[in-house]
Amino acid sequence: MLRRLRTRAPAGPGPDGRPSGAPLNQEALDALQAGSRGPNFAPPQRSLLGEILDWMLAPLFLLWPMSVAITYVVAQNIANVPYDQGLANSLRLLSHQVHLENGRAVLRFTDGARDALRANETESVFWLALGNHGEFLGGDQALRLPAGIGMPQPGKVFYTDDTARGFGVRLAYTWILDLDVPDGQPVLLVVAETMEKRTALANSIIKGVIIPQFAVLPVAVLLVWFGLTRGVAPLNALQQRLRARRPNDLSPIDEHAAPSEIAPLVGAMNDLLDRLSANVTAHRRFVADAAHQLKTPLAGLRTQAELALQDASPDEMQSSLRQLVTVSERATRLVNQLLLLARAEHPDTSGMAVCNLNDLASQTAMPWVSQALASKIDLGFEEAPHPVSIHGNPILLAELLNNLIDNALRYTPRGGWVTVRAAQKGEHALLEVEDSGPGIAPAERARVFDRFYRVLGTQSDGSGLGLAIVREIAQKHRAEVEIADPSGAAPGHTGTLIRVTFPPMSATAETET
Repeated sequence: MLRRLRTRAPAGPGPDGRPSGAPLNQEALDALQAGSRGPNFAPPQRSLLGEILDWMLAPLFLLWPMSVAITYVVAQNIANVPYDQGLANSLRLLSHQVHLENGRAVLRFTDGARDALRANETESVFWLALGNHGEFLGGDQALRLPAGIGMPQPGKVFYTDDTARGFGVRLAYTWILDLDVPDGQPVLLVVAETMEKRTALANSIIKGVIIPQFAVLPVAVLLVWFGLTRGVAPLNALQQRLRARRPNDLSPIDEHAAPSEIAPLVGAMNDLLDRLSANVTAHRRFVADAAHQLKTPLAGLRTQAELALQDASPDEMQSSLRQLVTVSERATRLVNQLLLLARAEHPDTSGMAVCNLNDLASQTAMPWVSQALASKIDLGFEEAPHPVSIHGNPILLAELLNNLIDNALRYTPRGGWVTVRAAQKGEHALLEVEDSGPGIAPAERARVFDRFYRVLGTQSDGSGLGLAIVREIAQKHRAEVEIADPSGAAPGHTGTLIRVTFPPMSATAETET
């Protein structure tokens, strides 16, 4: 009879992993939009060399006008230095022409001083001298005093830009210190000259700096392009080596033959090659195993069909047909298990979700009730007192439990019992299937997980793939499978306890992400 087995209404996420009625998130909308563009849609291909040239040359061309502007300002300052010194010399010369007579300052020019202050064909020179009481001593009365002249500071020369008679001028002024006039102020001297020579010198400096840049800049661009071309040459060499490989060559790429900058890329490619090699090996093993295991049932089908054709009596033909059905059922089960094993080796990680082992074990064990009743086996389920949640693929987990229950029912004699159990032990979730069958000797427990291995003397039909499938599914969930003696077994008691221990749900979820 059936013990402790009950059904529970399925709950949880829908087929797409989202709760029923939940709105689509942005990732789902992006996926739908990508799907609407068609399977052949692909973003435009970009050139690595072009990207590097863009990021190197675009700032260069943006900075070049700034360099020209900075060069112009620096050239103006450089051109002012010698000509400002000339203005200071003119002030010094003019100060030597000022004398004190009868308590008042007067100007007495020598011929040499007059010639020195005279304008020439390229520059116009203006000067002005004001006495101790602000009276005009000589010079150009149209020359304006500098703005913000402030308090007199004898002996110090000041410079400023101004205009005189419609010309831009550079102006220098100072006060004479050594003329001591009672109740008077120091004599103010002002000298100015037009900017032609300064502008010409600044332009010459700018031309000397900018014009060579017009020749250097294209050469720099060519050298950058050549250097980058040489820099990406190892990528081209790597591409040629990969293209020259044989189709079945999945050996790792030599990371030492690649530049250090692309070593992580080569390492990722090696990881991909390792996974691809494992996939190819698994597919080859699957094909070889399928071909080997299907030979026997196919040969049996052919033999029974030939016997049915040769049988004369209806009873003999019915016997051959029943054998055909039996052999075909074995072949179908073998094919299904091979396909399930291949699927377990390469599961779709997108199907991972939060699963409640209580619900999953109860729902999976329910369809086996009729077979257990037909075999006079007591099939029961013991649930944990609290929900036991893990992160896994519910379809694969159901197949894992189906194989454990199938094995237990096959090897448990009539009148025996099988118990499916979900439990929580600390942070780990447990899934157990315990039976009262003949048990598995400790020496055989490690080998029963090998493909197509069956314990000698086993009378029950089977392909030897059930526990291999269980191990593959458990490994994909980072779970451990162990075979132990039944709990509370007395001396001489037989039976088998297969326990699957799952890691904490948080650790499994982090690994999947």
